[in-house]
Amino acid sequence: MNKDKPEKTKYRVLVDGGKCMGCGTCEVVAEKTFKVGKITEIVDQDGNSDEEKLLAAQSCPEGAIEVWEGEKKVWPK
Repeated sequence: MNKDKPEKTKYRVLVDGGKCMGCGTCEVVAEKTFKVGKITEIVDQDGNSDEEKLLAAQSCPEGAIEVWEGEKKVWPK
């Protein structure tokens, strides 16, 4: 088992490109999940732990990241 990458995470993240200003906070917090360039991309849904993805979403100053667990929205509430 690779400790650097979770096997499978339960949270899925979505980025609202209309809200994202590309500040890069999400990439700092969850660098294996997010890539910030001209647009912010999700590069690997399972790249970081659920806790790291949630923290990245909560750290977004524009509230551009949604976190979902199945059909349930976890963030923002």
